[in-house]
Amino acid sequence: MNATEPRRRWWPRSVRARAALAAAATAAAVLVGIGWWVHHEVYGQSKRIAEEQARKHLLALVDQLNEGAVPGRRSAVPYEVVATGRRTAVASGGGMDDFDPGARHVLPAPSALSAPPDDSADWSYTVRPLRIPVRHDYNPGSGVDMAGGTYPVMYIDIWAGELSSAKAAALGVTADATLRAYVVVLPDTAEAITRTTDGLLLRAGIVSLVLIAAAAYFTVRIALRPVEAIRVLTASVTASDPRERVTVPATGHEITALATTINSTLQRLDNAAAQQRRFVADAAHELRSPLTTLLASLEVALAYPERTDWPAVATTAARQTRRLQDLAEDLLLLARLDTRTPTAGPETVDLAALASRLTEQYPLTERPLTLSCDSTAPAHAHGNPAEYERLLRNLIDNAARHAAHRIQITVRNQGDRVVLTVHDDGPGVPAEDAERIFERFVRLDDARSRDQGGTGLGLAIARDLAHRHRGTLTLTPRTLGACFQLRLPRAPTPAKK
Repeated sequence: MNATEPRRRWWPRSVRARAALAAAATAAAVLVGIGWWVHHEVYGQSKRIAEEQARKHLLALVDQLNEGAVPGRRSAVPYEVVATGRRTAVASGGGMDDFDPGARHVLPAPSALSAPPDDSADWSYTVRPLRIPVRHDYNPGSGVDMAGGTYPVMYIDIWAGELSSAKAAALGVTADATLRAYVVVLPDTAEAITRTTDGLLLRAGIVSLVLIAAAAYFTVRIALRPVEAIRVLTASVTASDPRERVTVPATGHEITALATTINSTLQRLDNAAAQQRRFVADAAHELRSPLTTLLASLEVALAYPERTDWPAVATTAARQTRRLQDLAEDLLLLARLDTRTPTAGPETVDLAALASRLTEQYPLTERPLTLSCDSTAPAHAHGNPAEYERLLRNLIDNAARHAAHRIQITVRNQGDRVVLTVHDDGPGVPAEDAERIFERFVRLDDARSRDQGGTGLGLAIARDLAHRHRGTLTLTPRTLGACFQLRLPRAPTPAKK
């Protein structure tokens, strides 16, 4: 076979066929178990019925012999009555008479008794397997061929001394003879009943398997119709246009949960696509603004080189280039944050010390501002020191653009949390915009933000970094200014080395 040719699988690919095959296999296993149990039960019951029938016939024979009556040949079960001192059988029937009646009796004669046996009660008998000999005088005709077979045989011994001389004479035995009544238990009836039952069970089982497989196939086919409809609809969904929605069945079963989940997924995909489109459009807009300014200043300078203030042009170009660089770095950072799973690193950072250091190092040269940090104790949290520094610096940058005179940083331990706040005395943020300011490229005052060099990504990056460290960043209501609150899981104080 060609190495590239796919292997043929005996297991069907269709869910309907697999369900039908699985149902049929399970039903087959159950039916085999039931059939085995029924087979043994029927065979056992049939054997017990045959034994009970033989026992009753044996007791009837004993009653007849005790009355001095010779049993007739017509019998439902094979029997033979033999006696000591007699070569031929006293009586036989039920198939044992197929042996020549004038020949020697088939079953062995009993031992001679001189007194009644201890177990001579009518309910006491002996059972043992005996082999029916093969003789030339045997002609079963249309009956059961017993010659050469070994069968369980019931027998009872009778002492003729208990009988009157007339009864013994009627039976053709001497007064001191011992008679033995044999009854052969044939399993043929039990086996025939069992074979018939097995045949019925086999046919019923085959029909049942076909019906079960068909029922499973069509049931699964009907059950999967909503799934096929969902598949057809979702196949038409594209990343650029994920507006299609699946019809949710009103039945409340698993398909409903599947349809609801797919609709939620499609909604998230739609939101992500819309957010991506907005992000690309906003990024293009933000990139276009400094590029336009840079290109315009350079084109004017090149058009009138003798009248151009080249230091001013270089200053403008440097400022716009820095804006482009900052924007590119922010976009790259957001892209990295979007592709990484939120998790806190193994390192432990003292946020109180970090806030104090940034307060001392932060440049406040453009306008007079007071930047202070208030912390009462070390505040440790797990995470990346560089990312924590970027988060806090973005909050300070945002506060510095909007503060009037003062920026206050506070760090506190509150139970199992570290709470860091950055509060400025600027104009504040309207309550309806408390969440919108964390969206990417959102500015509440575009003109002023661009003049001061903001990219509209600082708060979005800060919140993403907070979420990455399993924390939260929110805007808390204040009467004056804006107050950003960062809450992070508190880490144990590291041991001193």
